[in-house]
Amino acid sequence: MARLDITPLANRQGIRIAGVTLAACADAGLRAELNALFEQHGTLVFAGVEPTVAMHVALSEVFGPLKDHPSPAVPRVEGAPQGVIDMPRKVGEPGSIEVDGRELAAWLPWHFDHAYNNELNRAGVLRAIDIPPDGGRTGFVDGIALYEALSPGLRAAIEGKDILYRMNVIMENFRFGRPERYRVVAESLHAGAVMDAARDTPRAIHPAVWTRATGEKVLHISPWMAEGIAGMENEEGDALLDAVCREIHAHAERLSYFHEWSLTDMLIWDNWRVLHAVSGHDPRHFRRMQRTTIKGDYGLGRFEGDGTGSKVLEMTF
Repeated sequence: MARLDITPLANRQGIRIAGVTLAACADAGLRAELNALFEQHGTLVFAGVEPTVAMHVALSEVFGPLKDHPSPAVPRVEGAPQGVIDMPRKVGEPGSIEVDGRELAAWLPWHFDHAYNNELNRAGVLRAIDIPPDGGRTGFVDGIALYEALSPGLRAAIEGKDILYRMNVIMENFRFGRPERYRVVAESLHAGAVMDAARDTPRAIHPAVWTRATGEKVLHISPWMAEGIAGMENEEGDALLDAVCREIHAHAERLSYFHEWSLTDMLIWDNWRVLHAVSGHDPRHFRRMQRTTIKGDYGLGRFEGDGTGSKVLEMTF
């Protein structure tokens, strides 16, 4: 079995692992060890790995079967198995945000994937293909740490509440925990089509706090795409959710790990526990990422009014 070199990430938001090879991904002992580390730490950075689709797929399958993207419009990686998607951000492409006076392409606030669906995928595995000279970092913050950091009054107020989510990729509609100096320069070219497809789908409901089998409580609120607190869609409920989301952003500034990408890095995060964000980059530069999604569900989500979903609700961001 391969010998692993393990070091903690900044703020102890996961670990960095060196020594994993393509051949080693087939070793049963190593697979078990990596899954145990994933369960323990939530975010794993694999450093110095072979920068190929084959390695990306093999590493992903250590943690479970791949989940294909349901939309045929999302670019796939040519010659790769189903489930490997391409995410280029081209120079000059519409879709940028101004945050604190700086225009950024591919900026995303803190969120977990598939909040708008009743099922949450197990994890994402990400790698960089083209890296801008500045920015383009991906951030991660553990919901266990967020729960412990949340002020006692807000923790007591939000625990036991359920949060409503809807597919909403119109960045002007981002409401809760929105930065003070935030301006949408241009919406994405694809945003309108996604919104049209999702128009008649029900809202999803997920608990604000949930408890892992190992006993830790997780603050698991996605500020992006949140619509309110179930049963409290009023001024009081909106104020509570906004206050919690603002604390999430504030604590994430202190607690998070932002990954500076290398072409020989791959990274997996636990979508049931970890929030992630994208720092954005100068729109004059190209950025291209590829990712896989690991199947799974934590079993705590549902649709409003016992509704049923649509394949568009499974779109991956």
